[in-house]
Amino acid sequence: MALLGAIEAGGTKFVVAVAPVEEPESVVARESFPTEDGVTTIQKVQEFFDQYEDIAAIGIASFGPIDVRTDSATYGYVLDTPKRGWSGFDFLGAMKEWRDIPYYWTTDVNAAGWAEYVSGSAADVDNIVYLTVGTGVGAGIIANGQFVGGYSHPEAGHIMMAKHLQDHYAGHCPFHGDHCLEGLAAGPAMEERWGVSAKELPDDHLAWQIEAFYLAQAAVTYTATLRPERIVFGGGVPHRDILLPMVRQSFAEQLHDYLAVPELDNYIVSVGNGDNAGIYGCFYLAKELLGD
Repeated sequence: MALLGAIEAGGTKFVVAVAPVEEPESVVARESFPTEDGVTTIQKVQEFFDQYEDIAAIGIASFGPIDVRTDSATYGYVLDTPKRGWSGFDFLGAMKEWRDIPYYWTTDVNAAGWAEYVSGSAADVDNIVYLTVGTGVGAGIIANGQFVGGYSHPEAGHIMMAKHLQDHYAGHCPFHGDHCLEGLAAGPAMEERWGVSAKELPDDHLAWQIEAFYLAQAAVTYTATLRPERIVFGGGVPHRDILLPMVRQSFAEQLHDYLAVPELDNYIVSVGNGDNAGIYGCFYLAKELLGD
């Protein structure tokens, strides 16, 4: 049985899996382990796939920034990152040296966004923004069925933000402090700001009003610049049930009827594939390499 491989490479953990080419959602095996340095982690990835000889293609969805330009000398590399042992690491090259099969190389958010586009909350539209809010903030953007990217992949988690009037937090981003979306709205930012993890904050805490304000502000920016048909929220922070309704309300207030958008319950939505979005996206993208 021909198999597809998936590597969801996160800054905190790696998830690897295999599934049949004809049924990508039917996961045969799956394993996760903490992210260590590049050499050590890739060795564990390869040891997992060594158990399967019939892998036809592998999709790799990596934390960034990564080099996705096929004409670049460092295509397939992880670029400068605070993650120890990864800056300048030839991720794709290490995999090709291990086994010379087709690989789809992209960002973690692109893969998750592709899964939502194929089989998730955006399967009925062609233009989406998938935003993950967790350890970091990133976006996979699809326009007319194609990933958006030029010189490199988007870093839409680092758009500049206006601060909430009741927010005096100094910001988590080492590059932009309290000026960018990730620095203000990522999971670690919430924990530093309030002294407890987002999971421990009650529904009526001011934290959720501030978080909704920032996520809505980002949605307004993406709406004005990209005009997507749907904005899909994934990651750990949007797991809180009260959050997206608050985002929709704040979005309407901040957009102030400037642009026509779809009905908000169908425009700002939660991820449809849950925690499987990244893995499914890897499978779907790997399968595209095989043609019909």
